[in-house]
Amino acid sequence: MIGVEEAQTRILALHAPVSMEVVPLREAAGRWTAAAILAKRTQPAHDLSAMDGYAIRHADAGPWRVIGESAAGIPYTGEVGHGEATRIFTGAALPVGSDTVVIQENIARSDDEITLSGNGPKSLGEHVRLAGSDFTARATLIETGQRLTSARIALAAMGGHGTIPVRRRLRVAIISTGSELVPPGTETGPDYLPSSNAPMLAALMQNFPVEIVDLGIIPDDLTALTDAFNAAKTCDIVVSTGGASVGDHDLVRPALNAAGATLDFWKVAMRPGKPLMAGRLGDTVVLGLPGNPVSALVTAVLFLRPLIAHLSGATDALPPRIGVRMGKPLPAVGPRTDFVRAHWHEGSLVPTFPGDSGMLFPLAAADALVIRAAGSPILNAGSIVEAILLA
Repeated sequence: MIGVEEAQTRILALHAPVSMEVVPLREAAGRWTAAAILAKRTQPAHDLSAMDGYAIRHADAGPWRVIGESAAGIPYTGEVGHGEATRIFTGAALPVGSDTVVIQENIARSDDEITLSGNGPKSLGEHVRLAGSDFTARATLIETGQRLTSARIALAAMGGHGTIPVRRRLRVAIISTGSELVPPGTETGPDYLPSSNAPMLAALMQNFPVEIVDLGIIPDDLTALTDAFNAAKTCDIVVSTGGASVGDHDLVRPALNAAGATLDFWKVAMRPGKPLMAGRLGDTVVLGLPGNPVSALVTAVLFLRPLIAHLSGATDALPPRIGVRMGKPLPAVGPRTDFVRAHWHEGSLVPTFPGDSGMLFPLAAADALVIRAAGSPILNAGSIVEAILLA
């Protein structure tokens, strides 16, 4: 067996990020940049007013004569001299010669003459957004490998971009194995189970730039499973659930061998999720996840989603770990890293019980995975632990 961190490193090393494409900003959400995004313009391009009021020279004490007006997109083209002011609105360019804005609430106006009726400006440049205070032309707005959030898309747009280079969408095949499985919604007898892993994995990937290819439920038959893996060779990733252990009906490993795959490893020192396989099937990365739904979810969070992020160009593909307070004690840990399902309660995490890897009801209540290293001693309530959020 290998450790979790080594398994993550080896999985990400199985394939380089996929090729680049250029997409409109409206299609870029959730993608990772394939190149650094540089500003094509300076923002603001001019000194702008941050408030409605009057643009003046700070050195002048007033009164002032109003000589014009400046609005956003309709600037005053003249120059403000001594004792002069322009009416100005939020977002408008400061006229040449002015350097400060007095807000309209502090001004009394009679025809074209204004005087202070309240506090004057405290400092030179008050209520002015200086040119380039956000960014300047040719500055790096978004680094390579950063995920495009709504704010970063807005930043790219303000920087002059209508399109953006990203990695292409991935095709991810899902194979559910097990003769006991039936499609969700199908009436089942006592010997059968609804297939829950495929819709769970699809939901886990819904905010990622992937096209999901569901290859359905494959019975415990070596030929059928081999054919399914062969059919998945056109995808970037094929992820199977179930059949990854060493029992007589666990056929994922022999089926992969029959399809021509090369396995990199097939056991990880973790709980739940020990029987995890990873390798290559031609140019396709293969992940064989356990069949128990808790194990499938935990391993998908730790390995599948990071693999998708890596192939999609992420600089930091691994899920972030945060420090949280544990609301209840936890027992000592055995020889494998333990990922405890937990939910929020009064600002702390408490474990969801029971913790059986086949039970979905407590899994559905979990908000996070608490990480407990192999060999960890008893943990007292109130201790700070590392956790991965499941949202």
